[in-house]
Amino acid sequence: MNLFIYIILIIAFIYANVHKSKRFLHMLQQNLYNENNRYLKWLFKNGKVFLSLDLLIILIAVIGYIFIVDYELLSILLLVVMALICLLIGYNWNKTIMNDQNKKKLVVTARIKRLIFTISILYIIPIILMALNIDNSKLCWLMFIIESVMLYLNPIVIFIAMLINTPVEKLIYLKFKIQAQSKVKKMSNLKIIGITGSYGKTSCKNILSDILNIKYNALPTPRNLNTFNGLLMTINNHLDKFTDIFIAEMGAYVRGEIGRLCKLVKPKYGILTRIGTAHLESFGSQENIQKGKFELIESLPSDGFGVLNGDDPLQVSYELKNKIKILWIGIDNEDVDVRATNIKYSNKGTTFDVIFKGDEKKYHFETKLLGNHNVYNILSAIACGKEFGIDTEDLIAAVKTVKPVEHRLELKKINNFYMIDDAYNSNPVGAENACKILGMMPGTKIVVTPGMIELGDKEEEYNKTFGTQIAEVADYVVLIGEKRTKPIKEGLLEKDFDKDKIIVFNDVRDAYPFIGEIAKDEEVYALFENDLPDTFNEK
Repeated sequence: MNLFIYIILIIAFIYANVHKSKRFLHMLQQNLYNENNRYLKWLFKNGKVFLSLDLLIILIAVIGYIFIVDYELLSILLLVVMALICLLIGYNWNKTIMNDQNKKKLVVTARIKRLIFTISILYIIPIILMALNIDNSKLCWLMFIIESVMLYLNPIVIFIAMLINTPVEKLIYLKFKIQAQSKVKKMSNLKIIGITGSYGKTSCKNILSDILNIKYNALPTPRNLNTFNGLLMTINNHLDKFTDIFIAEMGAYVRGEIGRLCKLVKPKYGILTRIGTAHLESFGSQENIQKGKFELIESLPSDGFGVLNGDDPLQVSYELKNKIKILWIGIDNEDVDVRATNIKYSNKGTTFDVIFKGDEKKYHFETKLLGNHNVYNILSAIACGKEFGIDTEDLIAAVKTVKPVEHRLELKKINNFYMIDDAYNSNPVGAENACKILGMMPGTKIVVTPGMIELGDKEEEYNKTFGTQIAEVADYVVLIGEKRTKPIKEGLLEKDFDKDKIIVFNDVRDAYPFIGEIAKDEEVYALFENDLPDTFNEK
């Protein structure tokens, strides 16, 4: 076998595998390293990833092995063609990665580095066997077949590498778990607040942190590290002797996960945001979601307290299995401990009055944040702050300084128009609230959205309803992805929305120049509602 062609083909294989592996390592990480079989389910749903040029390489390798290994010129020609296809595969995957509008990039953690090492070993074995038997054309072609199949099955190879690494990961996990539990146990004066809900957890956490920091040194879990491993990382890497309050955001996809997180951090205080339909597919039912979220409140000790939303029927109707002090917050429900009234929105933010149970006085609050859900989050923080001994005047001052949460009804000026960035929202209640806020703005109103996902068998129904809500407030609608936004379009047309003002793009980036043209002559407010997760592919 020609050594030069051999080396070129090996380099081409490596190039293709590196770029393809980047994509699927990212998906493995986004799917929490296959927790609850999420990665395998994602692969099953997106089976089209296996319809690729890789199949052609396998075919060529099989032809080379069976028919023409003894014809050197034809063998060289096939090897060159395989190398070119490998380079094209690598180029296409690299281009896909570069063009992806990912919310979260692949984070090259120590675990990812260990996976890369194991994956590399798996791919190097056939290459070493070829190198040791370079004069055995039959064996080399067999190794090319194996290498081609492994390139084609790259997502599975990555999964196998993860399984190989599992014993090591379990030992590392056990070490970090013991370290985190020991650290928390030693900090006897640390106040620990757990936050969960179907949506609004990250916003609530950040708002609570900003407000409590007026008096205390509060540490929230960074970004959206709300899994077991995320909490371990936060405790081991960020919690220190200067921390007064630890705010632990807790996420879940199935029942039992919140309870498991509570056993790790042992919160004394808990906040439920809203209970809705997020992750309905993985929970299986609305009842499972409700019970799963209340695992936080039911884990709290009797000398702690929980903050619940008096406007959420799924919280009001729930029968707690433990005796714990409950602080109710609300807007519509008058029989709560902390209530907001006289809510007003503008391009500067939100103003509202707060009434405390047993106090006839109204206290005026101002915030840069938009949306009723943020008012609820602020009320939860106010309730906690009062319990922790913060004066009302200090709470008023703290609320003024709360920073907008990125991509969650974040109002900002983009070129010549105002953008209401709600890209990280993907639930019916939040979407309806966002539409109401847009409706209160002056000028021309535009909604840009790909719709909502992970809503189970009600997904089409919720998106159609979303379309009817958009029709009430928008002057133009920009839909991202024709197929998946079809229910939204149906809802718009049901409300007799002008079909000439419904624009469909495949890429959200195309919406910016479109909006910019309208904004040349008018004041424009554009709501960007939801951005599909990195793991989503439209079939």
